Amino acid sequence: MARRTKEEAAATRDNILDAAEQLFVEQGVSRTTLQHIATAAGVTRGAIYWHFDDKGALFNAMMDRATLPLEAELQLLDQSESADPLADLRDYLLAVLRRTVDDPGARRVFEIATLKVEFVDEMDAVRRRRQYSLSNWMARAERRIRLAADKGLIELCADPRTLALAMWTMIDGLIRSWMFDPASFDLLQLGQCVIDPYIEGLRAGKRAAPAVTLPDGPGRAGRS
Repeated sequence: MARRTKEEAAATRDNILDAAEQLFVEQGVSRTTLQHIATAAGVTRGAIYWHFDDKGALFNAMMDRATLPLEAELQLLDQSESADPLADLRDYLLAVLRRTVDDPGARRVFEIATLKVEFVDEMDAVRRRRQYSLSNWMARAERRIRLAADKGLIELCADPRTLALAMWTMIDGLIRSWMFDPASFDLLQLGQCVIDPYIEGLRAGKRAAPAVTLPDGPGRAGRS
């Protein structure tokens, strides 16, 4: 009986998170109350408080349950150590876009975390998580750009951190724009049209602009 009760509690918790996720997408985080979530989940507010201290804790649990596209494919990048570091980066970026299109759950949470929440008060955890994701990306991307330069595959036209941040901005911006209206363009097709010229431009060494270096910031943290 105890085992069944534990399973039922876990099912109720998941049901609450499912309801919250759907409401956050539909009406935003700030406009969604615990009562809204309780009604949608078919439970009492007391049941929500049994599982979560407040809406911030509920939101964080929802985030922890999901893996965002930019984070999910980092494992693929970590396992890729080919002779062509730029090809590894390209494969990673395209895999991120593919997961965004093919994984509704990851896409929904990404939409909430980027378009449906204000980074204030209890939701500040979302901002910190985003900074952590950026730091992880920068560490890996910088390393591969430096490796490509060391192998003679590219001629650095800027500091590797600048080039890595440009890639992050490119992929993050593509996903955000697509989220506003998924029918407006093919994310994978446009993504490849944007990513490939950037990668090949680095290979060709055609950008002759003077090297620039960004000031230290969150993206510097966690370099490996």
